[in-house]
Amino acid sequence: MSLVLRDAAPGDVPLVAHFVRELAAYEKLEHLAVGTDAAFHELLFGSPVRAHALIAEWDGAAVGFALWYFAVSTFTASTKLYVEDVFVAPEARNRGIGRAIFADLARRALGAGSSGMEWSVLDWNAPSIAFYRSIGAKPHAGWTTQRLSGEALRALAE
Repeated sequence: MSLVLRDAAPGDVPLVAHFVRELAAYEKLEHLAVGTDAAFHELLFGSPVRAHALIAEWDGAAVGFALWYFAVSTFTASTKLYVEDVFVAPEARNRGIGRAIFADLARRALGAGSSGMEWSVLDWNAPSIAFYRSIGAKPHAGWTTQRLSGEALRALAE
């Protein structure tokens, strides 16, 4: 059995959208997964490129993906790689694919001169939290993610 991690190509956009929907279903957030293939294409391959994706293949079959972008850390005056999504299909889990994806992203972060990597995890997702602890990730104690969207975003902008 062999694992290949490769950068997503424009032809992979429907696959990226599929994996996002699979992740949303796992997280019980399907109602929020409204991104279209066209929107993902613009995000990943438009000008400017806003995010990056990789595809994980096991014996030639796509079994997972990651989507990330570079954010800024003003305290370190450098970038940090923000992992927006990682998903490995349930039937392909426990093969080291998630660890390989995070190792690849860590190499990309270091290669870009980033000060670190960050991501969010739902507080009920014990398997993912245990995996993140196993690779050395620590919670960002004292910080709570804030979100402004929808009508509140529009109201503030007005």
